[in-house]
Amino acid sequence: MSSHTIPSITNTAVAEGFLRARESPRRRYAHILHQPGAEFNEVFNFMLKDSYMQPHLHPSDEKCEDIHILSGQLLLHFFSDSGEVTQSFLMEPLGLSHVRVPAFTWHTYAMLTEEVLTYESMWGKYDPLTWKKTAEWAPEEGDRTSLLFLKSLGDDFGSLCRSTKN
Repeated sequence: MSSHTIPSITNTAVAEGFLRARESPRRRYAHILHQPGAEFNEVFNFMLKDSYMQPHLHPSDEKCEDIHILSGQLLLHFFSDSGEVTQSFLMEPLGLSHVRVPAFTWHTYAMLTEEVLTYESMWGKYDPLTWKKTAEWAPEEGDRTSLLFLKSLGDDFGSLCRSTKN
């Protein structure tokens, strides 16, 4: 479990964050809380159902990412180096609300509700050249096939539900 306290956020800031997500071509908005160059990074992520984040990993031992879901519902997927889903986590505030993503682990989200709000934190100074590595086996953001890939990840929800009931 994460030992860091989740900062509070006002209803006004939540409404503004989702408005910015709706206005964004990426269909998400990151409200960054840390200062540039900080060792501890933290962000509120406002994501809409049709937001696609190319699977990626954080290539450094200290870069374990703590993800807390504050509203909505999403599937967090972990992948093998060849792009096969190895684990899926159904995250929701009253269920599994926190997952730690180990360093060097391919991962992405599929939102199951129209709006999803997460709080994410990670150690290590941000450097855009070394912060994350995107998966070559997945469509790039903005690629015409990215929404089909995203839909296939969301479709895993049915099989996840079936496997947990057995």
